[in-house]
Amino acid sequence: MGKVYLIGAGPGAADLITVRGARLLGMADVVLHDALVEPAMLDYAPSHARRIAVGKRCGQLSTAQQFINKQIVDAALEHDVVVRLKGGDPMLFGRADEEMRALEAAGIEYEVVPGITAALASAASLKRSLTLRGVSRSVALATHSRAADTEAIREQVNADSLVFYMGRDSGPEIAQQLIDAGRDGATPVAIVEACSTPRERMLTLTLSELACGEAQQWLDASQPSLLMIGEAFAARQQVVRSADGLLVAA
Repeated sequence: MGKVYLIGAGPGAADLITVRGARLLGMADVVLHDALVEPAMLDYAPSHARRIAVGKRCGQLSTAQQFINKQIVDAALEHDVVVRLKGGDPMLFGRADEEMRALEAAGIEYEVVPGITAALASAASLKRSLTLRGVSRSVALATHSRAADTEAIREQVNADSLVFYMGRDSGPEIAQQLIDAGRDGATPVAIVEACSTPRERMLTLTLSELACGEAQQWLDASQPSLLMIGEAFAARQQVVRSADGLLVAA
């Protein structure tokens, strides 16, 4: 019986996987990978390693989670090193708990290797801090997506900085709910698409503009995107030296 490694592949770019993740991927006999994992990431795996796509994409047909669980268990019964390569970090919106439960039920040893989640990488690309002294003391990572067999949960997120995963098609609805709950329509919004990859794009607008659907035509339905809301994502004032030598805000 082999060992399974649930590895976070990071936000996209192949060189943003952790050193440990890349090392273990290089030892794999089997790699079960998400749809959002960049093809270049799989080059870390040995040439003999079997690569199995088990990805899930919003709005598209995808592998059922129970079948993914079974594939992981079956692979561990036949091979020494099995890698379950998950986009971002395994423990955030990655359904890792279901896979860990399946492995525990089968008596299979496993290890979780964290990865850089898209919220952190997107903040880096935007050059905007998720927390900002005097502006943002709290951050909430949320998703508007839910399982088809569960009831909708309408909750007010009170964090200063909000980051919504899997919210591309629900942007106007999310924005209107926040406005109805008291958020200022002028609140800055940033959308980061295909973060850290050569396809990365960014759009900035306001909460009111998002609610009106102004971002929907800009978005590429084939690319993952992240919705970031809060004053921390406003344009940063730059301090420059004037002609008389004084420092002023531009």
